[in-house]
Amino acid sequence: MSVRVRYAPSPTGNQHIGGVRTALINYLFAKSQGGTFILRLEDTDRTRYAEEYVQNLYDTFKWLGFYWDEGPDVGGPAGPYVQSQRFELYRQHAEQLVAMDKAYYCFCDEERLEKLRQEQIAARKDEIGYDRHCRNLSKDEVARYLAEGRPHVIRLKIPLEGVTVFHDRLLGTIEWKNEDISPDPVLLKSDGFPTYHLANVVDDHLMGITHVMRAQEWIPSAPLHKIMYDAFGWEMPELCHLPMVLGQDGHKLSKRHGATAVNEFRKAGYLPEALINYVALLGCSYEDGRDLYTLQDLISLFRIERLNKAPAVFDYQKLEWFNGQYIRQKDDATLAELIRPWLVDAGLRKPEDAEADALDRAAMPLVRERLRFLADAPNLMAYLYRRLEMPPASEFVPKKLDEAQAALILREARQLLEEYGLDDIPALEERFRERAAAIGRKLGDLLMPLRVAITYSKVSPPLFESMKLLGLEETLARVDAARELLERCREA
Repeated sequence: MSVRVRYAPSPTGNQHIGGVRTALINYLFAKSQGGTFILRLEDTDRTRYAEEYVQNLYDTFKWLGFYWDEGPDVGGPAGPYVQSQRFELYRQHAEQLVAMDKAYYCFCDEERLEKLRQEQIAARKDEIGYDRHCRNLSKDEVARYLAEGRPHVIRLKIPLEGVTVFHDRLLGTIEWKNEDISPDPVLLKSDGFPTYHLANVVDDHLMGITHVMRAQEWIPSAPLHKIMYDAFGWEMPELCHLPMVLGQDGHKLSKRHGATAVNEFRKAGYLPEALINYVALLGCSYEDGRDLYTLQDLISLFRIERLNKAPAVFDYQKLEWFNGQYIRQKDDATLAELIRPWLVDAGLRKPEDAEADALDRAAMPLVRERLRFLADAPNLMAYLYRRLEMPPASEFVPKKLDEAQAALILREARQLLEEYGLDDIPALEERFRERAAAIGRKLGDLLMPLRVAITYSKVSPPLFESMKLLGLEETLARVDAARELLERCREA
């Protein structure tokens, strides 16, 4: 049996971590088995549907770097892959269930259903749902109502007694009392739109889906689907309900925990391989003593048996660590290209600028270890592109010193820079160390005012390498500007 799995999102919002995780696990399983990964758009909720969400879906997975074998945009033998283009199939199958006495026409209008609901609430009934009023209409009544053109839906006949049993690859055998299943749910609405349950089952069968891998929140729909498969006489795909993803507080991951939409992570400067690596580890283990996996590693190592039953906790700090690891693996040219859009958006450089390209590549060894996200680049590198607003004079002054002493330190630094230049960084560092000892200062005291003068910050990328990138002329100009600021403060 050739494995066929699907990711079937509803395009009613941007792609989020939970959906991507479901898609990734389906993809990894399919590829580990030499199978097929399918995208199906479940777009029957037209009130919240938007084309921008479909585009976001495509853009997200192109950025992540794993894609489907069959789908609306790439085609395939089981299309169409958009549910709104398959309505006639759903109508035919709903009518087929009616003909087999596995479903029935229901003519109850909204007024009656709302009155029933209010009566059930008033009576404080445990279950609120349909009372099966039309389940036992005679054939003559049904024929008459249809001839009159009465609006109607088609409802599934849920067995009134017994249990429905299905097997989950991860959770084992599950038994569900039929009396606990939603009573006779609607399959086909009066406007011809299918409900999720009908479309889901028909599509999975006709598309040859062999395994349904989805979040555990969908378990309550499984017995209903099993009843439908049995009614059609079809074999149900093997089920595997994936562990939930929770926030640190133990509740389902949501916006209150931080970013959950993938484009938010993308805009923040996460790398796609970091996101894939971390998401793949949520609720699944691969090899002991190892954290970093390529997509191909994950494919070769994935096994359903390695999925955990317990919920996974989304740890933003751990994801940040993964992102840093992947950033530091990039060579200078690649990393410089990755950060370029952020530098352009910050107005530091133009998109096409060979001189800026060279500066970026040269700066990568200085900033790589300090980058948590690609979006950090403008703050770390702005001083290389232009002179920034001068910090307050107090920022230049080491502990237990004053502005006058800091100005003298900058004078000492300038003399060393003029005398030795920036060609031999190790030798220059040694000269600074010697001068600090000669004047009875710590090396840090000598370097701190210089660091702030050059980078406008007490914390920065390597100082001497930064000065070399800026060049001696610009370096001395910044030292002079800082010294003048400190001397003005002394005079005031």
